[in-house]
Amino acid sequence: MILPFEMGYGAAVYMAAAVLVAAFVRGYSGFGFSAMVIAASAVVTNPLNFVAVVMLCEGVMTLQAWSGVGKHVDWRRVGALILGAAVGMPLGLWALTSISENAARAVISGYVLVMCLVLLAGWKMRAVAGVGATTAVGVISGLANAPGMGGLPVAAFFAAQPISAAVFRATLVAYFPILDLYSLPLYYLHGMVSWDTLWASLMTLPMVFLGNWLGGRHFFNTDPKEFRRFAILLLAGLALMGLIRAVI
Repeated sequence: MILPFEMGYGAAVYMAAAVLVAAFVRGYSGFGFSAMVIAASAVVTNPLNFVAVVMLCEGVMTLQAWSGVGKHVDWRRVGALILGAAVGMPLGLWALTSISENAARAVISGYVLVMCLVLLAGWKMRAVAGVGATTAVGVISGLANAPGMGGLPVAAFFAAQPISAAVFRATLVAYFPILDLYSLPLYYLHGMVSWDTLWASLMTLPMVFLGNWLGGRHFFNTDPKEFRRFAILLLAGLALMGLIRAVI
C-alpha cells in the first residue's frame, strides 16, 4: 500500500493512534484536535503536510457534534472571531511557508508549548470580553491557523472568562468549520493541498468517527476541567517531542 506523504508503516500507525486520541479530546472538550494531530505529525513528518488534513477532519467532526449544541452557540462571538481571523490568516501563511521544514517544526512546537502554559496557568478575567477583545483574539487565531492550530488561543481566551461549559464547547464547534472554509482556498494557493491530503483524510476517517463519538459520550459523564488539564499536558508532551526533533 502506498502511504501518503511518503510515511513508513510505523509512522502511519503512530499517526492513526494520534488521530484517534485527538478526536476523542475534540469530541469531549470541543477543541484540541488540530493542535494534537499537527504536534504529533511534527515528530514523524513535515507538520505542514497534515494542516489541510485536520481541516477536513474538523468538518466531519462538526457534523457529528452539531446535534444538541446549536442552541448554545454565541454567534456574536463567532462573528467577531471570524472578522479577526480574516486578517490574521493570510499573514500567518505567508510567514510560515517562507521558512524551512525544521524552522516550521520549531515554530509550531514552541507555539503549542506556550499555549499549553497559558491554559495551565488558569488565567482568569473578571468579566466577559467585548467584541473588540474577541476580534483581536480572532486575529491571533488566524495567525495560528496557518499551521492549522487556530483553536488554542480561542480556547485559552474562553477558558479565562466566566462562560458556561456548554457555551464554551458549542461556540468553538461553530467557529472551527467557518474558519476552515475560509482557510481552505488559502491552503490550496500555498501548495498545502494535494492528492496525498485527500488520501490521508480518507484513511483517518474511521479514527475520527470513533474517537469523536467516544469523546462526545464521555463529555456528559466526566468533569470537563480535569479532562481538559489531561489533554493540555498530553499536547505539551507532543509539542516537546516536536521541538526536540527540530533541534536535533
